[in-house]
Amino acid sequence: MKGRLAGLYHAPSKSFVTEAVDCLDLTFDGIPGDKHSGSTRRSGGREPWYPRGTELRNERQLSILAPDELGKIAEALAVPEIRPEWIGGNMLVEGIADLSWLPPRTLLFFANGAVVKIDGDNAPCRASARSIAKHHPHRRDIEFGFAKAARHRRGLVSWVEKPGRVTVGETFEAHLPQQWLYA
Repeated sequence: MKGRLAGLYHAPSKSFVTEAVDCLDLTFDGIPGDKHSGSTRRSGGREPWYPRGTELRNERQLSILAPDELGKIAEALAVPEIRPEWIGGNMLVEGIADLSWLPPRTLLFFANGAVVKIDGDNAPCRASARSIAKHHPHRRDIEFGFAKAARHRRGLVSWVEKPGRVTVGETFEAHLPQQWLYA
């Protein structure tokens, strides 16, 4: 499957919210200086099987989103738009239908040489919901409605398998792993 980078974003501080950029230099640690950069991270609410703060492999270096899925979330929440920056997105990609359903281990081969490996879907979180709600202060339902509206539409988390520079407009190929059902 082929796709295109429609937008790139970076969180240059401790902030969850990202800012648009023209290119990103991806390293084995992800995006240098980004909030989610690093080869390891600390466990949180998504890993209840570990005590909070346990050091883990960072499979959440990048957040990948699709404009059509953001549009469906916005429609479900009855808001005009949801911008990738509001929910900590790093890559906005076009051309891959049902992006959030790509299986783990899918590889994205970018034209300039970088390769990103999908870990899995990015479950909706309260930080994203609060960020969207800030743009609609008259709507008290968004913070708690986001999880339902964004389920299986929140995009993917991934990590850098092969470093390189990616640029807005660059194309990529998605290579899906062999699939089978575990019985």
